[in-house]
Amino acid sequence: MTTEPIAVRRLRPDEAAAFREIRLEALRSSPESFGASFEVEEAKPLEWFAERLSSFEVFGACRGGDLLGVAGFGTYSGPKLAHKGFLWTMFVRPHARRRGVGRRLVEAVIERAGRSVEILLLTVTSSNTPARRLYVGLGFDEYGIERRGLKVDGRYYDEVLMAKDLA
Repeated sequence: MTTEPIAVRRLRPDEAAAFREIRLEALRSSPESFGASFEVEEAKPLEWFAERLSSFEVFGACRGGDLLGVAGFGTYSGPKLAHKGFLWTMFVRPHARRRGVGRRLVEAVIERAGRSVEILLLTVTSSNTPARRLYVGLGFDEYGIERRGLKVDGRYYDEVLMAKDLA
């Protein structure tokens, strides 16, 4: 890796190709970490990824032209759920891990969420110890387990439900 600084910023719809590439890498390399599947999203046109970048706020950690990781922020619709937001599509490429990239991405989502919601939610596979440690270190509390929340290639994965109070 170079000494060039890492910039964390919101990705734009015209960066859909780079977002598609890292999103598919995440789904292919860690299928147990996402509710979406590689096969379904690989078949989506580039315009679908551009729409995702328009509909949700997706932050990218970039060093030069290299997209190192992503993390998204979304909100629920309707008056009874509008106080809650969620972190989604969190992924850091293997060569950028253990360098603070994930922390910076989650901090960007927390900062953004704090301007519009009272609670930030996420789910994480119970076996993903590094991610769980990161989230706890940033103030998220575990409040439940969804047993057998995901099923990948015949194997079940429990999902840990986590929340951070932003109020």
